[in-house]
Amino acid sequence: MGTGGRCGPRPGKGAEGPASACIRYRCIECNREARELYRDYSHGVLKITICKSCQKPVDKYIEYDPVIILINAILCKAQAYRHILFNTKINIHGKLCVFCLLCDAYLRWRQLQDSNQSTAPDDLIRYTREWDFYRMFAIASLEQTAFFLGIFAFVWLERPKTAKKKPDLCLLLKALLLSSYGKLLLIPAVIWEHDYTPLCLRLIKVFVLASHFQAIRVTLNINRKVSLLAVLSGSLLESAMVYFFQRLEWDVSTDCAIYKSQDL
Repeated sequence: MGTGGRCGPRPGKGAEGPASACIRYRCIECNREARELYRDYSHGVLKITICKSCQKPVDKYIEYDPVIILINAILCKAQAYRHILFNTKINIHGKLCVFCLLCDAYLRWRQLQDSNQSTAPDDLIRYTREWDFYRMFAIASLEQTAFFLGIFAFVWLERPKTAKKKPDLCLLLKALLLSSYGKLLLIPAVIWEHDYTPLCLRLIKVFVLASHFQAIRVTLNINRKVSLLAVLSGSLLESAMVYFFQRLEWDVSTDCAIYKSQDL
């Protein structure tokens, strides 16, 4: 997860060429912009650039194994988030979003199938179950969209107070999509079910919200209070969307309700 794919210096090239001028990196410690992450002298001899502001390496993670970077991201370290968002080029956020929505839809669909008992012919049941999954996917997508819109609305309204320049909403969207990776844990939690599965699902929900909190704070360079309020705003609008579906008498399932009947 180094600098591959970005317009920065690469092995075998100098750091002062046109390539290094087309991008601005970020120091993972102080969030200041930097022209380069490292300097390539010759014969593969590299030297990490030192930040002029904090006098620390601009990005120490360029020497780290991807597994170490992932562990630091799971621990919600701001330095790891800055490395991933600003100093690497990762284009998996779209695919990751779809896969997370599929995990969420499967969780809801499984709850729906467990609660519905039908005596219809097998072909009709198979057809109905397939459309139920599509419906759960659409509902999960709408709820996530409402969550993101709530965050964007809060950030836009708080812009004069929290930022000196217009916030990069595209980068914020990418950060939110990437920080949704915790939803991938939903499938193992359901496959290897046990008495503590409802608790696991709640902890996964808290972890995803914590990841969103850190992603917002790092991307917009704002304090913890404003980032927390942004997450709460998104959760509020998402809850309003769930309430709207319930008022329509749609069978909407939540992450933590899959084993509600068992808890009772």
